[in-house]
Amino acid sequence: MAAGSRLLFLLLLPWLVMASHSPPGCKIRITSKGLDLVKQEGLRFVEQELQNITVSDLHGKEGQFHYNISQVKVVDLQLAFSDLHFQPQQHLVFNINNASISLRFRRQLLYWFFYDIGSINASADGVHIHTVLQLAKDEAGRLKISNITCNASIARMHAGFSGTLRKVYEFLSTFIVTGMRFLLSQQICPSLEHASLVLLNSVLDTVPVRNYVDEHIGIDYSLLRDPAVSTDTLDLDFKGMFFPRARENQELENHAVEPVIKETERMVYVAFSEYFFDSAMHAYFQAGVLAIELQGEKVPKDLEVLLRATFFGTIFMLSPAVDAPLRLVLQVSAPPRCIIKPSGTSVSVSAFLNISLVAPGRPPVQLSSMAMETKLSAKVFLQGKVLRVQLDLRRFRIYSKQSALESLALFSLQAPLKTLLQLTIMPIINERTKKGVQIPLPEGMDFTKEVVTNHAGFLTVGADLHFSKGLREVIEKYRPAPTAPTYPSSRPAEPSMDPRQL
Repeated sequence: MAAGSRLLFLLLLPWLVMASHSPPGCKIRITSKGLDLVKQEGLRFVEQELQNITVSDLHGKEGQFHYNISQVKVVDLQLAFSDLHFQPQQHLVFNINNASISLRFRRQLLYWFFYDIGSINASADGVHIHTVLQLAKDEAGRLKISNITCNASIARMHAGFSGTLRKVYEFLSTFIVTGMRFLLSQQICPSLEHASLVLLNSVLDTVPVRNYVDEHIGIDYSLLRDPAVSTDTLDLDFKGMFFPRARENQELENHAVEPVIKETERMVYVAFSEYFFDSAMHAYFQAGVLAIELQGEKVPKDLEVLLRATFFGTIFMLSPAVDAPLRLVLQVSAPPRCIIKPSGTSVSVSAFLNISLVAPGRPPVQLSSMAMETKLSAKVFLQGKVLRVQLDLRRFRIYSKQSALESLALFSLQAPLKTLLQLTIMPIINERTKKGVQIPLPEGMDFTKEVVTNHAGFLTVGADLHFSKGLREVIEKYRPAPTAPTYPSSRPAEPSMDPRQL
């Protein structure tokens, strides 16, 4: 029995491995060149965060000396040496070396009957900060910074004193500078942890995960697994599946070729498999919108004359309805299929065309029901962070679903119906695809200099990155509005100017 169980497990093992590794419909690779651009914007963000560091007041007593250091503010930062790089398997490492932080704070000193108040300028030099960010997929399938480790140190710190008790401050400088260096170094990592786990994650929240594309379909960009980080790249595997809004929980199995990105020359690469496009067309088909109806004046005059001549015998037998308007109903009969080859991208569509006479007050009379097979060429392009598709009719064939003889009679309709598709139907379809669909990038980040390359079963888009908005701008846009604090009936007492009461 045990041997049989082991044999069954071995037979099922390949299937279980395949099931646990669902191929992505969309894949994004960020390279070291892209990370360099992110570092520039990230460094500006870190500078802003460090300038907002809040340092606790420092107060104490040495003999008859009472001192209080308060209102500590960062007035300048020099982050000359910084580095951001990938660290396998899921990490980003951000280092700042030999930085300097200039401070200004308020001083208060009481010595016997002498009282002194003023400001002190100080500088922390040899500042070293080492942070490691762990990236992971959260429960919603969104990329998140799941953890951060941080170490900060200050090699030296000195302060300049002035005023009537300058010599006394120089005497106490050891206590003050040592205390300030400790307090400052203790605030660097909590500030960066909040910036990463709260503020930067709020930027990642702007990446679309499950969004509506239009009134008919939506797109699922949830991550399939944690990001894969190598020394030079970060790869993200997205589900990349469209769904009809009326059936949001409907799943379409992915049997397409998995996209493979080998290039590293550009800042970022996005790959789309045939499944990505197939699921879009399948969702539209399920939504029941892949149909169009032309009736009366909407039918081109030349085509109407030809159709009436072709079906003259049938129409003549319907003498009361001879002058009734024509109605053409074109409906896709199965979900279209996308085929991506190195030579180009095409879409195969099967449909049927019903031609009827619609006399007022009488039921429609069907003249013909013909099958259509078309092949469309597809031009895929990316603008900013919106993927668009331009379709063009390449091949067209009609035939009767009833007899070969009728198919022969329909041969004369081949050219005019193709013209109808090109001049009337294709503009309507391309108007729908013109809006496009957003790819999963954070707000404020766009693509530039995009180049599309076709492969067998998938296509890739190589591009450079551009920040149209800074991180701070995006964070402030989505920061919750502060709630008004509740104060007691009496105002709080003003802070004392006497260091002895601190």
